[in-house]
Amino acid sequence: MTPRATARLQLHAGFTLDDARAQVPYYAQLGISHLYISPLSTARCGSTHGYDVTDHSRVNPELGGEAALRQLVAALRGHDMGLIVDIVPNHMAADCANLWWRDVLTHGPASRYADWFDIDWHPADTALQGKLLLPQLAQPYGVSLRAGDIQLRYDAITDTYVIDVAGTRLPLATGTEPVQVAPGTLRESHDPADQAGLTRLHQLLERQHYRLAWWRTAADQINWRRFFEIDTLVGVRVEQPAVFKAVHALTLRLYTEGLIDGVRIDHIDGLADPIGYCRQLRTALTAHGQNRMAAGLPRDPYLIVEKILAPGEVLDGRWDIDGTTGYDFMDQAGALLHDPAAASVLIPAWQVLAQDARPTAQQLEGVRLHMLSRHFAAERRALVRAFLRLARQTLETRDWSEDAIDRVLTRLLAAFPVYRTYADPQGRNASDQTYCQIAATRARHLPGPALSQADVELLEQIDRWLAGGTAQDDACVAVRRFQQLTPPLAAKALEDTLFYRYGPILSRNEVGASPDQFALSVADFHRACAARARRFPAAMLATATHDHKRGEDVRARLAVLTEAPLEWLRHVQQWLGPPGDPPTAADRYMLLQTLVGAWPPELDPADTTGVDHFLDRVRAWQCKAVREAKQHSSWTQHNLAYESACDQYLSRLREPTDTHPPRLGEIAAFAERLTPAGLVNSLVQTTLRMTVPGVPDLYQGTEFWDFSLVDPDNRHPVNYETRMAALINAPASITGGDTLTQAGWRSGRIKQHLIRCLLQRRAAYPLLFQHGSYLPLSVHGAQAVHVLAFVRSHEDQHLLVVVPRLCALRLAQPTQNSQALAFWADTRIRLPTGLTRLSWRDVYNDDVLRPDVHGCLDLAQLLQDGPVSVRLA
Repeated sequence: MTPRATARLQLHAGFTLDDARAQVPYYAQLGISHLYISPLSTARCGSTHGYDVTDHSRVNPELGGEAALRQLVAALRGHDMGLIVDIVPNHMAADCANLWWRDVLTHGPASRYADWFDIDWHPADTALQGKLLLPQLAQPYGVSLRAGDIQLRYDAITDTYVIDVAGTRLPLATGTEPVQVAPGTLRESHDPADQAGLTRLHQLLERQHYRLAWWRTAADQINWRRFFEIDTLVGVRVEQPAVFKAVHALTLRLYTEGLIDGVRIDHIDGLADPIGYCRQLRTALTAHGQNRMAAGLPRDPYLIVEKILAPGEVLDGRWDIDGTTGYDFMDQAGALLHDPAAASVLIPAWQVLAQDARPTAQQLEGVRLHMLSRHFAAERRALVRAFLRLARQTLETRDWSEDAIDRVLTRLLAAFPVYRTYADPQGRNASDQTYCQIAATRARHLPGPALSQADVELLEQIDRWLAGGTAQDDACVAVRRFQQLTPPLAAKALEDTLFYRYGPILSRNEVGASPDQFALSVADFHRACAARARRFPAAMLATATHDHKRGEDVRARLAVLTEAPLEWLRHVQQWLGPPGDPPTAADRYMLLQTLVGAWPPELDPADTTGVDHFLDRVRAWQCKAVREAKQHSSWTQHNLAYESACDQYLSRLREPTDTHPPRLGEIAAFAERLTPAGLVNSLVQTTLRMTVPGVPDLYQGTEFWDFSLVDPDNRHPVNYETRMAALINAPASITGGDTLTQAGWRSGRIKQHLIRCLLQRRAAYPLLFQHGSYLPLSVHGAQAVHVLAFVRSHEDQHLLVVVPRLCALRLAQPTQNSQALAFWADTRIRLPTGLTRLSWRDVYNDDVLRPDVHGCLDLAQLLQDGPVSVRLA
């Protein structure tokens, strides 16, 4: 069942299933066909996102439980709407509330769940043989033990003794609980304040199936697969039939009963066999869908995956899915709005500020090497040992040492160009072969000591092993470990490190984007849309998500800077302040971009309370940005002096000097000047999201302007009362007196109205939008470079879409209409044969245009009433 349009909602204790149900009438009136919600399964108490699942078998009570889910679905069905749910097959919470995990802590390798989690029970470290590393201590083990941070306590609820670590209660292994000689004596006999008690407590801990350790040991010693670097999320081996069945029992039941209509798979690349998993899940859902048909619901599910695609990477035919969650479209729509000519101005300026002229690919490789050394050392060494075991199995390869394999594998990982490959016992496809060849070639030429000829031969051997094509256990383990390490390495190195270090234009530092791609041409955008129409016409189209670094309208406004880069740099030169003192010029520059990009349109610089609130949000972003960059501070080593300097710099922007008024006022004035142009860009990307092939996804609250920053800022509560009131009182059209300088634009009502109008057309012409062809149109005249136009056709239904690009500053003036007429004069769109005799009716105001005798439409007529034009014929 292909949705018409989705709305992503983040559920938690502060916004439950009942709260979502209350907004069903609003989303129905807006034109949404399916709500698309964060995970439903029971998560850790107080979870704000639901990805830390503790129980896959039941709907989270904090969200209202299954009763609330049924009421939500009843409300949705009453409005002819459906439900798509996010699921988390890759990992669970490493928490005692997770009964599977608790059982493993209690019984170790003998637990029935011992192989349900991705645990190495026989690591190289003899201290961890048959044990789990639990890096939960705030201080080294001995210090924590003597400080009383680890205690033996009685749990009255379970009538057992437990190990209490800063409030976390861990079970004792069966048979290790000491015998209580007299009431109340057991705890005292293990009191770490007494040397004898400390010794007994230590001896008791040594007999457990886990080893408590300082949190800093995780990167070097952990012997189980984590989600990225998060020590509270443990990898699940969903490739095993029993695990698959247990993880998906609730999902399959909800689908069978018609309570959900589709599934979004979180972090698909973390799984051992993503393609095989998707095939297995679709088969299971379809089989369980037979009962749905009796209720008048489609049997076939909607199945999408969270997947990051590198530039030029496409999903091949093996993927049995409807598409991705839309990060690829978010990147394409954003890049389209950036003027490529600005790269020659902004990138050199950034290199001077950052004092780093290295190519971005080389910077990324350096970050990857750092991550492999400091953040994924345990995972890297486990991978090396897997290949060492493989090498020992043949006479030809047994002489390769652990050090040599480590040296070569590290370089290969640092040079890997995509998130992962998908080799299996049947081998790897041509694309994976190409990516591995690219990585191997680049690994030979990384900066640093050159590879010896022997290392090159080993590199070639590793590449042969990585090709798969064998069912041999050790070979499969080595390939699996490699393919499960490259995704977190790629994400943490690029999205969570380099994107906080590299900042010529922050609107291009987004999930799904590449630092090497500054802009996208019209031709490349058309090719991407046409490819999606052929391969995955039901893929999601997103421009905002719960993971985005900056709101869609922050990015749209920052893109305007590429239309006037020299003017922007002149302002920056005045605002940066004297060099030398921290923060660095690079960090100041990224802060200035954030202030300009995220300044709320309605915020008056004289509004002290409003400015305080805005700057508090920016401070939170700034602290996170500095720590994520890992250059002057980090999450593992806070440099409070540097972070304080960043805060002081931000505060100084509000203060006048002897010679100058507060710089923050100038920044606000500059943001004010960019605001109308940014809103033009926003309407362009909104129009494209609603009209190109795919399923438009609306992230909660972004039907108004979205000037959010990275999480948690992008997950703030949504004011639905204001949005519903605006929807009820929506204007008859987006034209007329409601100009870019008036309230309808500033409040976001105009964006909401555009979304509603286009979603109504999607509802009225479902076949056109779901199955219509995609045909780029040729544009002629003086401003042809500033236009993107296409037609979608299905039988006798046709949709014409025309949007501007790289000219928002010129269009977004107070006298917009007259300027637009002059700007677009002598620019025309040529329609293909067969469409030249049709009348084209504007979807907003019913204005009708007919092509001239040459089969052309004038841009001045198409765009005289607004910055975008969508017409039906």
